[in-house]
Amino acid sequence: MSRFGPDTTAAELRSLTPPPADVESDVRAIVDAVRERGDAALRELGARFDGVEPAELRVPIDELEAAARQLAPDVLEALGTAIANVGAVAEAQLRDPIQLDLPQGQRVEIVEVPVRRAAAYVPGGRAAYPSTVVMCAATARAAGVEELAVCAPPGPDGHVHPAILAACSLCGVTEVYAMGGAQAVAALALGTDSVAPVDVIVGPGNRYVQEAKRQLVGIVGIDSVAGPSELVVVATAGADPALIAADLAAQQEHGPDSLVVAISPDAALLDALDGTDAALVHARDLPSAIALAEQIAPEHLQLMGADAEALADAVRFAGCLFVGRDAGTAFGDYVAGSNHVLPTGGAARYASALGVSTFRRRMSRVSLPPGAAARLAPAGAALARAEGFPRHAESMERRA
Repeated sequence: MSRFGPDTTAAELRSLTPPPADVESDVRAIVDAVRERGDAALRELGARFDGVEPAELRVPIDELEAAARQLAPDVLEALGTAIANVGAVAEAQLRDPIQLDLPQGQRVEIVEVPVRRAAAYVPGGRAAYPSTVVMCAATARAAGVEELAVCAPPGPDGHVHPAILAACSLCGVTEVYAMGGAQAVAALALGTDSVAPVDVIVGPGNRYVQEAKRQLVGIVGIDSVAGPSELVVVATAGADPALIAADLAAQQEHGPDSLVVAISPDAALLDALDGTDAALVHARDLPSAIALAEQIAPEHLQLMGADAEALADAVRFAGCLFVGRDAGTAFGDYVAGSNHVLPTGGAARYASALGVSTFRRRMSRVSLPPGAAARLAPAGAALARAEGFPRHAESMERRA
């Protein structure tokens, strides 16, 4: 636990999380190996980094279906709840196309179309994360993606964890690969004999996975380059310190590099949190507390206590905002319906959670009914000639 005073800055708090090790050159070698040797490189790199070669690169569909049948009933029910809620929130993000008829007579429509193929990276190693399958797959399906692949590192037996396979089966995913790390991202972006390339890759992962995503931007679309998990709690008098402590401890389960902070103008409330493994900031007043939280722009921001909760509508910069006594971040990680693939490292200043827009692209559709070309051509031709493109001008004028 660390205590901080009212002049604490976001930079000071972020310095509590050490910068990640530089893996750029290592990842570049991995990507080059997959580009040059495809499946063979995937097997060799899997054995090197995962300690085991996958039994099969692509998991047979009957293995997915069998995993779902073997799930404990309470886990099966929980996954069903999560899939339904995440899917409902994702579907609500879809909107009708925008259509404008402009003064010269032309019509411009903005239509959204889904990408054809997408992939979700599901981390492994410390544990299995079927919830990440739900967040990625339910959202991609709602977005209208035709083909969704999931990859996850194999366990010691060379197979993907059954909980991940079961979640894939329940989400209707039939294309699953036993591969992880930077080599998996490279295979999904570049393609191999066994892995068809995709248009978008989403999902969390370690620094090698994130560096691979960074290096392959432009070849494939990505959701974000994510870092360690983050939680900031802004609390005021009346908030339950026991619940705050539980939420801070829950976030620490993501790993020792998680950024976990509680900010309050109430010294007594912070005193009650002594002993928690978190940074405790005594803010000068509530507006200062909210301002510091927004400077951090954390992955998760909780507002607890009536005074803090009343400012929810004023908050702009957080990956996901949780408001009120019972709105613990852990609900968002699993079953609330919001997506747990969120911007980190301050990226919530400009980036959004994983949503249907991650899997869709906007395309303009232009039509010029009779008379519109004649009204537009003089302006268009003048601009074209001013920029040194006389043939552009002629193309427009021929239709006038």
